[in-house]
Amino acid sequence: MSVLSDKPAARAESAGSAGAPSDAQARPAPTIRQILGAYVSLTKPRIVELLLITTVPAMMLAARLAHDGLPSLWLVLAVVIGGAMAAGAANALNCYIDRDIDQLMRRTSRRPLPSHTVSPRNALVFGLVLGVVSVALIWLTSNALAALLTLGAIAYYDIVYTLWLKRRTAANTVWGGVCGAAPVLIGWAAVTGNLSWEAWVLFAVVFFWQPPHFWALAVKYRDDYAAVGIPMLPVVASMRRVGLESVIYAWLTLASSLVLWPMATTPIYGVVALVTGGLFCLEAHRMYGRARRDEDLKPMRLFHWSTTYLTLLFVALAVDSFLI
Repeated sequence: MSVLSDKPAARAESAGSAGAPSDAQARPAPTIRQILGAYVSLTKPRIVELLLITTVPAMMLAARLAHDGLPSLWLVLAVVIGGAMAAGAANALNCYIDRDIDQLMRRTSRRPLPSHTVSPRNALVFGLVLGVVSVALIWLTSNALAALLTLGAIAYYDIVYTLWLKRRTAANTVWGGVCGAAPVLIGWAAVTGNLSWEAWVLFAVVFFWQPPHFWALAVKYRDDYAAVGIPMLPVVASMRRVGLESVIYAWLTLASSLVLWPMATTPIYGVVALVTGGLFCLEAHRMYGRARRDEDLKPMRLFHWSTTYLTLLFVALAVDSFLI
């Protein structure tokens, strides 16, 4: 039995028989530059950038609390490179697993596998090799705990989230947040060799942040997810429920971020966390209000602000750790 959804696969097969092969034959062979760009695209660089934004500040706070200093530049570079490779590996394997539905969704139909720029086999090998190298690099340059967390994050994203949660439950976005929040733990463990309560607080911030961030995107592409049978919350629930749960998780994000203020950081971080977190909650409330009035939710406003919020919060954490 295939681990992939039969319904999307069947649609993909019928779509292919309707003319995809002839289109592929008519399409000119990709250039070297296009192929290299396709492999980079498999790693989803924008997502990787966002993950790394949380890693380095976590390492800086860990070093300040543990050693009253800054982490080694070489360690930071190794974790950043290894972390980028690990996230890229997870994303490439995600593209391989989701190739049946990616070719049917407008948002993903131009990815390397649906566009036949990269073969499924090559994408699988690329993802596996990148994953092995990333884990080995982090193990050799930091410690076993950081490496095992890296391996666990890759496995969780591709096996637990992509193969299981994403296709079977509306709670996929919530529990899928585990792998998205893992970089702060990896960075912390690389510096200290352990996971203190501060590391888990930062994990909670990113974990709670992810549902409203991604639900906003899922609202915009709700029809895409519905067409391929992916039970994202905006597909299976009312917009009022999506708005309400976004508000709840936004407030949980703010509350988690403020835990660090009096116990591990200074007002530099605290004020930024309070102001930006408050604006994050306000934008979530605005989307919920529009849902209650049956108006256009304007979900991308929340999506873009959530990205800005996370960036500003962790930049403030880095500045706080550097100056104090």
